[in-house]
Amino acid sequence: MKRRDFIRASGAGALAAGGALAGAPAIAGKTIRWKMVTTWPKNFPGLGTGANFLARTITEMSGGRLKVKVYGAKELVPAFETFDAVSRGTAQMGHGAAYYWKGKSEAAQFFSAVPFGLTAQEMNAWLYHGGGLELWREVYAPFGLIPAAAGNTGVQMGGWFNKTIDSVDDLKGLKMRIPGLGGEVLRRAGGTPVSLPGGEIFTSLQSGAIDATEWVGPYNDLAFGLYKAAKHYYYPGWHEPGTTLECFINRKAFDALPKDLQQIVTHACRVANQDMLAEYTARNNAALQTLVDKHKVDLRRFPEPVMSRLKQLSDEVVAEIAAKDALSKKVYHAFRTFRDQVMAWHDVSERAYMAARAGL
Repeated sequence: MKRRDFIRASGAGALAAGGALAGAPAIAGKTIRWKMVTTWPKNFPGLGTGANFLARTITEMSGGRLKVKVYGAKELVPAFETFDAVSRGTAQMGHGAAYYWKGKSEAAQFFSAVPFGLTAQEMNAWLYHGGGLELWREVYAPFGLIPAAAGNTGVQMGGWFNKTIDSVDDLKGLKMRIPGLGGEVLRRAGGTPVSLPGGEIFTSLQSGAIDATEWVGPYNDLAFGLYKAAKHYYYPGWHEPGTTLECFINRKAFDALPKDLQQIVTHACRVANQDMLAEYTARNNAALQTLVDKHKVDLRRFPEPVMSRLKQLSDEVVAEIAAKDALSKKVYHAFRTFRDQVMAWHDVSERAYMAARAGL
């Protein structure tokens, strides 16, 4: 009887062990360690913590089989060198925003934010169910990278200014930190766009190296203390109506993972994408109230003539970008087609409901 019990127990143990190994054929007790480099200051609220959340989610969902360590901007590589670092395999993952890489591909900018373009909800719909993600992968493929949406700020603020913007003429000669397509629109309006990583914004604005800056929104802007360097705070963020933050993954590193870990990485990005937008939606208004009530920030809406002119210039700039190469044209056409379709639906759904709720 004892011998039969021993054999039965041994067999059950072997089956259990076999089942565990079947779930992780490429691991067999080995821990895979990945580096994630980011364009954000380490642990910065919303953006930096969003990267931390993604790394932690992958580590926990994998049961520690795939451990991801986060490096903030300048810890391993400078903020704007993260794309190249992941492309060449210095790190396996990066966290940033696609409009930073327009020097690599003009088409990349469509996957972060387009002035007067898609909101966060609309961007997610385009990426996940409108063919946008497939196009994004096509854009990044030559660099050996796989892109994924890994966060969204929602509609951003228009920015911080050291003077009031009463007309389009007030934008002429303005040195403003503003990336991507929004920066090209500012240039067309007579201003000078400046590209700066987040960690350099406050000192540049305070010293007068720039006259204005956009960053994200109240939650982040309060954390950066931008109210100490400029008092005029404008809305809405015409340049970034639903900014997608990205995770870009080294293709060889991803392909080397077993299928279940590939799925964990992919789906953890979707979880992080949803979580960041929820956090910004939950925290922005309280931060805005603090800025206005405690720090006496001058909250202003851009005048309608200014918005109208910026919209006109935005349409021109985006169309010109699309004409630069075949891939940009392909992405632009898909983006515009989806935008027109989703706008028609939102006219009778989201927009109509918002107006009704406001009593308009």
